[in-house]
Amino acid sequence: MTERRKGGHIMKKRFIFRYLVALVLLAWGSMASAQDAALVAAARKEGKVVWYTSLALPSSTALASLFMNKYKGIEVEVHRSGSQRVLQRVMQEVSAGIKNADIIHTSDAGHFVLLKKKGLLAKYAPSGHESFPSGFKDKDAYYYGMRATLSVVAYNPKIVSEKEAPKNWKDLLDPRWRGKEVTAHPSYSGIIATHVQALVNLYGWDYFKELAKNKLHLVQSANDPAGVVASGELPVGVNGAEYFYYKTLKQGNPLKIVYPKEGVPLVVSPTAIAKDAPHPNAAKLFTDFIFSKDAQQMLADKEGLYTGHPEVTYPKDKPRLKELNLLPVDADQLEEKNAEIKKRFVEFFGA
Repeated sequence: MTERRKGGHIMKKRFIFRYLVALVLLAWGSMASAQDAALVAAARKEGKVVWYTSLALPSSTALASLFMNKYKGIEVEVHRSGSQRVLQRVMQEVSAGIKNADIIHTSDAGHFVLLKKKGLLAKYAPSGHESFPSGFKDKDAYYYGMRATLSVVAYNPKIVSEKEAPKNWKDLLDPRWRGKEVTAHPSYSGIIATHVQALVNLYGWDYFKELAKNKLHLVQSANDPAGVVASGELPVGVNGAEYFYYKTLKQGNPLKIVYPKEGVPLVVSPTAIAKDAPHPNAAKLFTDFIFSKDAQQMLADKEGLYTGHPEVTYPKDKPRLKELNLLPVDADQLEEKNAEIKKRFVEFFGA
């Protein structure tokens, strides 16, 4: 065979190969589109999805509205409470044989270890989950990290100067802050339960024993310290959801956020479909939507949250996670230490 004929033969084989690949991709795309259309149709027939969530109400309703605008005819019924209250409600309804929740979302990853052990979650892998980092997905495909935030220190710059402000976790132990600090509670907030365990891993329980000597003001939600500090009621927040501090700051309130160099607790907040979801197709569609680029980008842009989506970009005035010394907490450890976290916190802080 001449070189010209040989070359032409190779070119022809390459063309055929590319043509066949294109046909396979086209067929796969058509099949995926048909599956998507079938899921949307089934979800519309169910008419709604019931979402139990610990995401702040303005944020959860914004996400629900984005979904309802995209998928007309499917209502998102938002039930928002603190992480521990969400779990408590789920467990109470399970005991009573009530099947109400379609999707469960809290900021305590340990909850999902527990729910998975009890067989209360449905296995479902949302579209695009493959690109998420390992810390944002259960290896058995029962739950995935919808969002992430940090637990940080914050202060009111109208009351505390930058020079005087606490720079790290141990600065909060200084007696000069006695009666001037606010903390959220791990018995209500999954973010704070994670925060407590992260600092116990770093310093031991003696840290909280010392902190309690400053007679802190206790609130419930990890979002509550932002309002207390911004209003000037108390000048220093010893913990709290960074995304809510950030949102409060962007609304023009006097706040400064501190990211301690010794480490910042990273709180990955999972979501999962309930095993006995009354609207299973709507639950799958909403789960796929949650992990879409548009929804994840909205959480970053409008809510100040971090996500596991690799294509999401962040506001220029927020630090990137890779720029911080992060203190992640293993979900299994959170589940194992859940009772101890609450018991010791009440022991030290009195409530």
